Order: sequence, then structure tokens, then C-alpha cells
Amino acid sequence: MRDELLSPEPGEDEIDVDFHDNGLRPSSLAEFVGQAELKDHLEIVLGAAKRRSQAADHLLFAGPPGLGKTTLAHIVATEMGVTLHSTSGPALERAGDLAAILTKLEEGDVLFIDEIHRLSRNVEEVLYPAMEDFQLDIVLGKGPAARSVRLPVARFTLVGATTRTGLITGPLRDRFGLVARLDFYETDDLDQIVRRAADILDVEIDQPGSYEIARRARGTPRIANRLLRRVRDYAEMKHDGVIDANIANLGLAVFGVDGRGLDKVDRAILSAICERFGGGPVGLSTLAISVSEPTETVEDVYEPFLIQQGLLMRTPRGRMATPASWDHLGLTPPTTTKDALPQGLFD
Repeated sequence: MRDELLSPEPGEDEIDVDFHDNGLRPSSLAEFVGQAELKDHLEIVLGAAKRRSQAADHLLFAGPPGLGKTTLAHIVATEMGVTLHSTSGPALERAGDLAAILTKLEEGDVLFIDEIHRLSRNVEEVLYPAMEDFQLDIVLGKGPAARSVRLPVARFTLVGATTRTGLITGPLRDRFGLVARLDFYETDDLDQIVRRAADILDVEIDQPGSYEIARRARGTPRIANRLLRRVRDYAEMKHDGVIDANIANLGLAVFGVDGRGLDKVDRAILSAICERFGGGPVGLSTLAISVSEPTETVEDVYEPFLIQQGLLMRTPRGRMATPASWDHLGLTPPTTTKDALPQGLFD
């Protein structure tokens, strides 16, 4: 039996998190803004578990980065009044890494695994009986003399977060009691988030100023808070520190965020398609090389927002610019662009 299973010690892969370290992070469902349907579901699931004095069911949160998956994991632990243990899929390289964490858990604790779709197959096999039966399968010995021993673990709640639901295996996904997808936020919700963050950071901002930041935040609270900090820095260095709509506009322009929330890389992607490749179609690898970004970054970070804004299309032949992207860049589309757009599935 491996030493790490006999005497598990906390290591770099597993961290006990104090969920009040980040002052901008909501600590309860009441403080959490947006995702109304998901909040209703969590209130029911967590409230019922507390009434039964049991650990909450396992939860899987999916969605693009920055929408609040980690924050919700913190809130689950806070609402249940238990300890949060945090790790990530890539950090759990061996089955023993997960076993060392599971044996440390106390009754009702929350185990948060970020990027859970990147768990290795061996680690998943250890996780299955732990999620279902709260048992840990250990193999003692090797060869013909090997035997399997089951050790009990405390009843816990697994909270998984993923940006790519399709990469999670079916058996793992089916073991979660609630699978929820987080959507991009409406501007009004982001406006509330910006004003709440401004109060915490002691930033003087009016409603038009906060709304200007919110509408350029790409539907993402993390980006909204980041833009608020940068506009705050600009206001303090170049003006009197008070943020209004004009100061927000000037500050965001300095940091390369345009009126639609596009940054330098977003515009580089659209410019490459329009100016270098005549509007497309162009393959993902070629496009990524042209803007000096990894293909995964272009596909997972930049493309979703550009597609959502109607500036980019994915087609079987490659990426294509829409008429809106030509207009946004102030360019005149070639006469062949309209004819090149796919008119139907079999055209």
C-alpha cells in the first residue's frame, strides 16, 4: 500500500480555502447577482440537505471562464457551514493524489475540483465509488497476490467546474445530482456587480459610469471587475478619481477596450479574417498562427464572444467574418463576401 494512502498529508495539489479572502467574491446566495434559475435550484437543493442534516448532492457547474463557478463552490460550502477543499483536474495526476484528499474530508465537507474534465481515467475510477457509496477502493499488493480493500470516507459534496462539458465522460456526468450551465450575464446584472465592487473598493462611481463598464464586460463578472480596477487606476492618475461615463470611456479606450467590449486580440482576429483572408473561410490553425495565439485560446476564449456578438461564424470550411465585423472595423467587404456566405446546409 502506498505511503500517501497510509499517511495522507496536505500538499500543493490540495488547499483548504478560506472563502472570505477575496473581498469581491459573494459569500452567500443572497449576495450572488444573476443566474436566477440556478440560484433557485441551489436554494432548494441546499435547503433540503440542511433540513435533513445531510451532505448536499454532488453539483456540476459548466460554462465559460469567469461566470462564477468557483464562487458558487465557495457559496455552497458557506451555506452548508462546512469546509471547502479545493483542487483541479490537472493537479490530480495519480489515483493516490485523490485518495489522499478524500481520506482527509470530514462529514459534509465540500470538495471542489476545477477543470474536472481534465481528470485522468485512473483518477476517475477512484472517484466513482467515492461519489456513489462513499467508499475508497484500494489495491494491496501486486500480481496474483493483489487484493482490493474498501475504506469508508466521510459523506461529502463534490462540486465540479468545467468549461468544456462535452469532454466529461458520461459515467462521471451521470453521477452528479445537479448539472447546471451558467449563462453570460445581462448588462443590468453586471451593472449591479460593478457598483457592488466599487463600494467594496471604495471607488466613487455614478450609474452611467458603472453601466458603461458593465456593457463592455463581455457578459462576464470577472472581466467587469477587472475593467473597474483599470478605470479606477486611470481615474486616480489622470483625473480626480471619480468615475463617470466620460471617464469610463476614456479609461477603457486607454486599455484597448472598444465600444462593443472587444480587446486587442478580438480585433486582431477579425482584422486577420477580413484583411488577410478576404473575409474567410480560414482554418482555426491558420487563424491562430496569424494572431500569435494558441488554437485553444482562440477557440475557447475569444471565439465564443465574437460568435455571440454576430461578428464571426464557424462553418464546415472554416471561420468567416460576418457583415457586422466589416462594419465594426470600418472596412468595405469585397463583393464576393456575400456570395461566399453559406446559404443553407446543402447549398
